Parts: sequence; structure tokens; C-alpha cells
Amino acid sequence: MWELQIAGVDLYHILNWLFIYSFLGWVWESCYVSVKEKRLVNRGFVTGPVCTIYGFGAVSVYLILKPVSGNLLWLYLGGVIVPTLLEYITAVLMEHIFHTSWWDYSHNKYNFQGRICLGASLGWGIFSIILFYGFQPVVDRIVALYSIAAGKLFVSAASLVYAVDFGMSFMNAMQIGEKLQNMDVVIDELSEYIQSTRIFRSTEELWERLEGLRGFERGTELRRRLEARFDALVAFGGEELKGRQEERKAQMEERIALLQSRYEQIRGRGGWFASRAMNAYPHMKSRAQALRDRRKK
Repeated sequence: MWELQIAGVDLYHILNWLFIYSFLGWVWESCYVSVKEKRLVNRGFVTGPVCTIYGFGAVSVYLILKPVSGNLLWLYLGGVIVPTLLEYITAVLMEHIFHTSWWDYSHNKYNFQGRICLGASLGWGIFSIILFYGFQPVVDRIVALYSIAAGKLFVSAASLVYAVDFGMSFMNAMQIGEKLQNMDVVIDELSEYIQSTRIFRSTEELWERLEGLRGFERGTELRRRLEARFDALVAFGGEELKGRQEERKAQMEERIALLQSRYEQIRGRGGWFASRAMNAYPHMKSRAQALRDRRKK
């Protein structure tokens, strides 16, 4: 088994590379997203410290592009195409299996269906060159540090732990799509209610009223999606509604608080994994909502 050759590389080295790159990908993703979100984030589909898409992607890119690694132009072009195809296929599969969109490039220029975008693809090309001339030599040296017996033990143990983690994560992820759809219902009810009142004159005035409600902090997916609707709705406010604003704002805040409570209850369902996954992917949305957003774009 360990001597099985794939593209001229034995399975022993491929599996060791896979776990090392998966760990390095987890470190990069978790650090990047933690800085961006200004909070600690455990990135990745599974609970453990691995991002398998990085491990699988890095090993696949290396094996596929190894024949052209001596030509920087072909290596860059292949590095743009191969990871982009892998990212797109992964996004499609995850959406169809879990009925959930885990990442979204809809707000990036030159994106395709929100699943891939030109900027990320060009970055993959640069990463592929760094992979061959920077990371791979280091990873080879790491694998050479321990004996083959220790390497086989490491891969076997890591594979067993990963299989259990993946199985539990997969079962829990199957419930996230329904959970997100129920959250969409609350968001729709809230936006429709605010549209029916039309008493706020600016988006900022509305957010001042919402700031005291848990879950409406800046940067959340809920806030982003509601804000897109509010920008269009508050324009109808006008001076003629000014007189009745204070009378209806208290009633409106009570209704918003009730809907927010429902939203938080739904968000809390599904156990620890669902909460971790949604915190790790703050722009996660149901597949139905993702399709609606893409049609708008």
C-alpha cells in the first residue's frame, strides 16, 4: 500500500504531505480570518487543526503540475487553472450536499456564481509557484526528519482521528442548511416589517436603534444582508412621516427584539459544531439565499 505510485510519488509521501499542508492551511486560514474578524476563529470543515481543501489542493497541484515545474509561465498558468477548478468543484459539491454556501465571492469583481473570482485565481497562480520553490522543499525536509516507521504511525493515527472527526462534522453539517433557511425566514420577516413602517430617515438612524440588540454588531452576515435592504427602504421616510416616528419606534423596537430573539434561538440550534462552523464561516448562507443573491448580481 505505502509503495503505491501516483504521478511518480509513493503513497507514503503523498499522505504525509497531505496532513502537513492541511495543518499549514489551517494555520493560515485561521490567522487570516481571525485578524479580519478581530476574534479567534477555528477555520475549516472539521473540528481538528486541518483545512483539508488546502492539503488536497496543494498535493493535487504539485502532482499535476510537476511536469511543467521548470517553466514559470506554464507553472503560473496551471496554478491559476487547477486550484480554481478544485475550488469551484468543492463549492458546487458542498452546496448540493449540505444545501449551504460556505463562501461567497459575489462582492468581488469578476466573480463567477460567487464560487470563484479572478482575484483569488490569480493569487492561486502565485501560491503555486511559492508551493514548488518555497513550501515543497521545506515539507520534504520535515518528512525526512522522522523515520518511515514513525511516518506510517503518524499517518495511520491522523487518518483514524480525521475519519471520526469528518464523520461527525458531516452528520452535523447536514442540518446547517435547514437551520440557515429558518434564519432566512426571520430576516425576511424583519425586513418586510421595517419596510411596512418606513419611519426611519437614514440607515445610520436605524442602526443606532438596533445597536443595543444582541447579534446586530457590525460585520455579521445578518447585518450585511439587512443593510442592503434598508438602504433602499429608508429613502421613503420623508418629512411627512416625522410626526409619527416616535410613536411607532417603541412598537417597532419591541417587534425587532422578538424577531431577534427568534433568530438567536434558531442560530443556537444544532449543537457545538453548527455554532463553530457558522463562526468559522461568517458569510455562510443557505443555498437558496446564495442563489437569490447571485440572480440579483
